[in-house]
Amino acid sequence: MAAATASAAVVVGLGAASSATRRSARPTLASSFVKSRVAPRNPLALAGTSGGRYTCSFPRDWLRRDLNVIGFGLIGWLAPSSIPAINGKSLTGLFFESIGTELAHFPTPPALTSQFWLWLITWHLGLFLCLTFGQIGFKGRTEDYFSK
Repeated sequence: MAAATASAAVVVGLGAASSATRRSARPTLASSFVKSRVAPRNPLALAGTSGGRYTCSFPRDWLRRDLNVIGFGLIGWLAPSSIPAINGKSLTGLFFESIGTELAHFPTPPALTSQFWLWLITWHLGLFLCLTFGQIGFKGRTEDYFSK
């Protein structure tokens, strides 16, 4: 009979506590400095946020992309890079010629000593600089930044 009562005994603290000993589903924090019990809160779910999602006041269209800048920037770089200034050849011509040379032995990648890398880096560096300064100049002018 003692074995029957031992198996029916409930051990508190192993997840089998009765409903009378269960506390609320929300844990509470207590402190000796503060007498009231405070429920922990999620800092992302504060009042004023949209359902716990992160929101900020940074404009979504921060790049303010404009196809005019891309078009004029590309033309503005193709024109000077097509001037035959390097031994009678243009930078664009040398870059495209090196692409053709490297495609002639396609499965094999270009060697590190190939002129292709020099023309690739130089041509794209000039293009990105032209696009960056075009974005600064075009957007600065449309927003009257330079007249202040």
